[in-house]
Amino acid sequence: MSGRLAGWLGLATLVTVLDQITKQWVMASLSFGDQVAVTGFFDLVLVFNPGAAFSFLADHSGWQRWFFVALAVVICSWLLVLLVRHQRERLLPLAFAMIIGGAIGNVVDRFLYGAVVDFLYFHAGRYGWPAFNLADSAITLGVILMIWAQFREARQPAPETPS
Repeated sequence: MSGRLAGWLGLATLVTVLDQITKQWVMASLSFGDQVAVTGFFDLVLVFNPGAAFSFLADHSGWQRWFFVALAVVICSWLLVLLVRHQRERLLPLAFAMIIGGAIGNVVDRFLYGAVVDFLYFHAGRYGWPAFNLADSAITLGVILMIWAQFREARQPAPETPS
């Protein structure tokens, strides 16, 4: 394994470990449903999301747990292939590592708790963003970086081919 690939995989591992450490800290500090105001717009909470983003499919009977685990495995496998192909670049492998690390962090939750542990809650008055976690943040950042990389690539002129 090349040093660059090992570094990107190390970053994915770091994201997963930090995600799990923060979730363990929150579960040790709060009870389910607790809400601790940190600022006027940010609270720490402890909720479990059996669904996906915005609690998508959360109200189903439990099949979604294994669906999201399988989906994460397929996506991470695909991203690992892309990571190997692009390991010498900077932006795309960073994006892939962030997504892989976040996805694995949430898969660990699904295995351990049957749902994803969420604890970061931003709000303005009665209106709030659904609670999320570090893994979700890493996935979101990774997707943004992937999109940014695609726009950057599209703006670069195509290399001239010799005639």
